[in-house]
Amino acid sequence: MKVLVSDSLENEGLEILKKAKGLTLEVKTGLPEAELCKAVADVDALVIRSGTKVTAKVLEAAKNLKWIGRAGIGVDNVDVEAASRRGVIVSNTPFGNMITTAEHAISLLFSLAREVPQATASMKEGKWEKKRFKGVELFGKTFGVVGLGNIGKVVADRGLGLKMKVLAYDPFVSAEKAASLGIELASLEDIFKRADIITVHTPLTDQTRGIVGKDAFAKMKKGVLIVNAARGGIVDEAALLEALDSGKVAGAALDVFVEEPPTPGSTSEKLVKHPKVICTPHLGAATAEAQLNVAIQVAEQAVDYLLKGETRNAVNIPAVPIEQAEQLAPYLTLAEKMGSFHSQMHPEGFDQVEVELIGEVATLITKPVVLAALKGLLTPSMSSETPVNYVNAPVIAHEKGIAVRQSQSIEAVDYASLIRIRTTKGGGSANSTEGAIFGKSGGRIVAVGNYRVEVIPRGTLMALSNRDEPGVIGSIGTCLSKHKVNIASMSLGRESQGGKAIAILEVDEPASDAAVKDLLAAPNILSVRQIRL
Repeated sequence: MKVLVSDSLENEGLEILKKAKGLTLEVKTGLPEAELCKAVADVDALVIRSGTKVTAKVLEAAKNLKWIGRAGIGVDNVDVEAASRRGVIVSNTPFGNMITTAEHAISLLFSLAREVPQATASMKEGKWEKKRFKGVELFGKTFGVVGLGNIGKVVADRGLGLKMKVLAYDPFVSAEKAASLGIELASLEDIFKRADIITVHTPLTDQTRGIVGKDAFAKMKKGVLIVNAARGGIVDEAALLEALDSGKVAGAALDVFVEEPPTPGSTSEKLVKHPKVICTPHLGAATAEAQLNVAIQVAEQAVDYLLKGETRNAVNIPAVPIEQAEQLAPYLTLAEKMGSFHSQMHPEGFDQVEVELIGEVATLITKPVVLAALKGLLTPSMSSETPVNYVNAPVIAHEKGIAVRQSQSIEAVDYASLIRIRTTKGGGSANSTEGAIFGKSGGRIVAVGNYRVEVIPRGTLMALSNRDEPGVIGSIGTCLSKHKVNIASMSLGRESQGGKAIAILEVDEPASDAAVKDLLAAPNILSVRQIRL
């Protein structure tokens, strides 16, 4: 498989890719979009830094692309939505430069608080302005950290070490978790009102763009300090410029800008030139240690994905902790097989899907199980040119207008763990399939609608609906024997004696159209479905 590295990468990372058996490495850096489109036409993986822009056009040209690896944290130079639609995994390296970036934010804060850059510039001009540069002490200040991810946690920890009172906002962190770190979890509004210093450490998304804006500045204390070493645009630059001019903000330290580099006359350039702003040219991850770490990590991730199928630090599929990966594996297999079985049992389709997880499975990371079921449900209706995977399954469902929901309960009833897939179309009656794990023997389908069965979801299955009358099973065997179709196993279920029943057969090879026609002509046979798993 072919790996293209389109931005500069340390030799240690390149060597990992070169030595991996089964991979071919190409290094082409600094390509404009048109040339990049040609270069990615036949690659399986693309390794980038911040320089390469992976647009929808580039993704369209990359017919074989399966994985994009970003040597660094931010993926705002990748059209993640377009990648997901095409089933391409996008991974980053969130741990390789987190210490370096956090340290840079703290160094900016120190420099801002004590006006180090301004004092340095003054001395280089031959001046000795001791009385001009009167800084502020960090000890005892209230430190507001917006975003308590990998970098935010390190920054908050350093703030605690400086004996500041640390407040943090992060909707994905519990108050208990924050308290265990010695941090007070607070609302954004609370941070804006109480903090003497505010630093941001979130990714740039539609939700975080301009999160520190005009309304936020209006709530802040007079003389607040602002630090942004995350992404340009999280802090509204026009609002910050206004707050600096009014004196509401005493100073700002910026490593990132909306325009990089700032263009003449832009708001970004006005901030760079502002006397109350200190700045650096996006140096957050610019240490030898960080660059080496992310190069090695992204190369190892590329090898692990392409040669072992292991995915780490993907931003467009749910992360699974290592300790749960082995536990989840049988549930993922079962859910996908159940989804495929269910979809082929009900070819009329669906516009509503519910995946219900009951018992022990509900205590695990459940999102991958739902994605596996959705992948199985959608695959039979898609062409081979549009393979469904964990990445694009939700996108395909959304584009088809299929509503997907999940529910879970840890209280098991009949089985230690149960997965139930239920679908409806146009508000009609629901169809359901249930499956359970049976120890080391793997997963089985245990119910189809109201029928209790026990079916191993594999190979070729035939599902027959029939009236519960004597001789039906014999006629099925006779008919298939006539057409040289061998039955490997059979599971029977019925609603009530003499009512409707179901027979699910595992056969060694698919039955011919003639065999299916003969089965349908047999007495008391109502329908025949042939299912391939």
